Amino acid sequence: MSATAPARPNAIRRALDSDLWYSFTRSPVTVASAIVALICVGGAVLAPWIAPHNPFDLASLQLMDAFKPPAWEAEGDPTYLLGTDDQGRDVLSAIMYGARVSLLVGFCAVLLSVSIGITAGLAAGYIGGTVDAVLMRIADIKLTFPTILIALLIDGVVRAALPREVHDQIALYVVIFAIGISNWPSFARTVRGSAMVERNKEYVQAARVIGLSRARIMVTHVLPNVLGPVLVIATLNLGFAVLAEATLSFLGVGVPPTQPSLGTLIRIGNDFLFSGEWWITIFPGIALILLVLSVNLLGDWLRDALNPKLR
Repeated sequence: MSATAPARPNAIRRALDSDLWYSFTRSPVTVASAIVALICVGGAVLAPWIAPHNPFDLASLQLMDAFKPPAWEAEGDPTYLLGTDDQGRDVLSAIMYGARVSLLVGFCAVLLSVSIGITAGLAAGYIGGTVDAVLMRIADIKLTFPTILIALLIDGVVRAALPREVHDQIALYVVIFAIGISNWPSFARTVRGSAMVERNKEYVQAARVIGLSRARIMVTHVLPNVLGPVLVIATLNLGFAVLAEATLSFLGVGVPPTQPSLGTLIRIGNDFLFSGEWWITIFPGIALILLVLSVNLLGDWLRDALNPKLR
């Protein structure tokens, strides 16, 4: 206990003295983006505890409260800060709960892309030869198809192959798989390039001499040295995955209405945009823009901060 206690302050001190922290604190845009992203993620994660209402509790919904404008409007109700939708659901609470679904899909899709991309990139870059040629040609073929088109194709196949009841139950997993399987080539190509550089270095050759297997060398020696670019791409892809999920949900092929995301809320509000109830779609749209923009700005900063040529 006494040995580990001083280690934590030392680790914190080293982090605060690092070049990464210095770069972060010297960039007002990055700090503002981090605050916005923290608010968005925190509000989504803590929604069951801090949301004013539970928009998916049917027993608490009142149709008489439908289409109430924001609280600062003449007919607004302070109970509903951002107004209500066509079912009487609090828009602010719906945004917080919807962001949970959007972020869940984004994180899981990026995790799937990273897992496939790192595996394929390490194999292609370290083994080379026929393995490299086959994997990279598959990645090239994949890059010719847009993400939305692949997601629509996968969703259509699942809808045709499974009953509607089953499809609604696994719709969330279908969206995660469709987005995740579409974005792995960018990770694979980056990892491949880094692995091709690392495999010729002395520490890798020393590992070969002592008889370590290919798999162990790739995982324990090459992988830790290629994670920097992967982290940058993963951060940028998180915003892209959230935006892709919102697009699919807006088109009606994303998550089911019982688990609405920000894209679903925008699609629902779009039906009432020109009838005067603008807040139903505008506020979820603003939340989506702030979330994606803040994540992308953080990714841009991380890319520059981890680039030794820009230091």
